[in-house]
Amino acid sequence: MHIENTIKSLDELPLSLSVSDVAKVLGISKHNAYVLCRSKGFPSVRVGRRIIVPKPAFQKWIENPKA
Repeated sequence: MHIENTIKSLDELPLSLSVSDVAKVLGISKHNAYVLCRSKGFPSVRVGRRIIVPKPAFQKWIENPKA
């Protein structure tokens, strides 16, 4: 499931986000979203070959990205 380009609040996000979803929400390129997902402190989980970002952890990271 991919999010639409019309997300107005974090409450509208799906339970988990793909790397493409993260890129759209943050307004960055897909390449930079992959770099971010691999960075220390970013809440991503590998499931096989996919990278998943749980919505609650993403919301917490958005509130304090340097923690």
